[in-house]
Amino acid sequence: MIKVNENNVEWEVGMTVRSLLIKMKYSFPMLVVKINGDLVKKADYDTTPIPDEASVMVIHLISGG
Repeated sequence: MIKVNENNVEWEVGMTVRSLLIKMKYSFPMLVVKINGDLVKKADYDTTPIPDEASVMVIHLISGG
């Protein structure tokens, strides 16, 4: 089990940031992702594993004017 934005989500073997975003249906192009407080670069979403019991924050960046 992992926490995503304080919600419990079932962890899966081999889970990456990209697979989590797909599972959670996050499609917004401007996201910031942190795993256990560490920032994950967008270029690394496909290769960064999410460990079991991790705390993941997915933040939607919003701009306006």
